[in-house]
Amino acid sequence: MTQSVRARSQTTVAPPAKNGFSTLGEKPLHAQLKEWYARPGDRLEEPVDDFIVDIYRDGHCLEIQTANFSAIRRKLWWLVETHPVRLIHPIPLEKQIVRLDGDGVTELGRRRSPKRRGLLNLCEQLIYLPTLLAEPNFSLEVLLIKEEERRIHRPDRNWRRKGWAVVERRLLEVIESRLFEEPADLLALLPRRLPPEFTTADIAELLPAPRRQAQQLVYCLRALELIRITGKRSRSLLYEEV
Repeated sequence: MTQSVRARSQTTVAPPAKNGFSTLGEKPLHAQLKEWYARPGDRLEEPVDDFIVDIYRDGHCLEIQTANFSAIRRKLWWLVETHPVRLIHPIPLEKQIVRLDGDGVTELGRRRSPKRRGLLNLCEQLIYLPTLLAEPNFSLEVLLIKEEERRIHRPDRNWRRKGWAVVERRLLEVIESRLFEEPADLLALLPRRLPPEFTTADIAELLPAPRRQAQQLVYCLRALELIRITGKRSRSLLYEEV
């Protein structure tokens, strides 16, 4: 890790507040992943440095985050200073959408979501803490899963979904696991046939993927000093691997 990356990362660390998290409001997907990942001898919901970690295994802190990385950023930066830390994040390759009656139990309908997600969706969250991947004590494991998303009709909410609000996510199957242990591992998300100099449009076209996702990937790679700007092509920045 270069000195500049470490210098940027250290500025984000602040002393932890003396509070933790209980399992009282734990969501089903988080609880199921914790059960799936845990091994005999693991300690669950273990106090470590004024925080509560999901799984504590032989001195290692294993933290499962199903949603926004920004919510856990400060905790991770603090723990990684003194403990090996692994962040575990699920990405649904396949999603079943279940519509429930107002009682939250009776199933009204079920369909497969047409949206397709994959490893590149990791960068939607990694943009909140890309340089953490440069820390020797940190690793990131992505679980590609099948999940069930359960919705209830609430007309006063979620107008974009015509009033259907997501109430919970449930694990159906873990399909595959991908481990990122050092910055260079993130280069595997770039398309293989990328030219020596490339734009985010080139990445998006070759994957293929939305331009926004290509921009998020480039942001993370630049933060880790794995690529650099070399010039411009029309109005687009050109990049190359360092």
